Amino acid sequence: MTLAAARTDETTWVRRLIDDWAEAARASDLDGIMAAYTPDILSFDATIQLQFKGAEAYRRHWQFCLEMCAGPMVLEVHDLEIEAGDDVAFGHYLLRCGGTGEDGKEQVGWMRVTVCCRTRGDRWRVAHEHFSVPFDLASGKALLDLQP
Repeated sequence: MTLAAARTDETTWVRRLIDDWAEAARASDLDGIMAAYTPDILSFDATIQLQFKGAEAYRRHWQFCLEMCAGPMVLEVHDLEIEAGDDVAFGHYLLRCGGTGEDGKEQVGWMRVTVCCRTRGDRWRVAHEHFSVPFDLASGKALLDLQP
């Protein structure tokens, strides 16, 4: 196998990891969500607190997020780009994220996401994740309605 073919293969595995994570989140499958992360995950999520260190802390956060969504969760990965080596990869994408309210209306916004992944053996997992939301400097308010 050529180096380029090996890189393409690793990129495919990381893409599958992100797709599986998004599918689990849409299904409110907490175990499926957490399967995407290393035990020592460090996440800079866009809500609640500055950072989450370790899978247990991040699991509690995700449990809170799932409980906040009255209806189905909306998670759409757009413009995913991945660069992968043998055991480390990084990616970035835009995420249309939110939920469906009790009235059936979507309450969503756009976020920016960067992930750093690593593999042990034959399985890729997210070791670092960073969600961010653009904001207006004058008002300090998040700009969730921006469009790509």
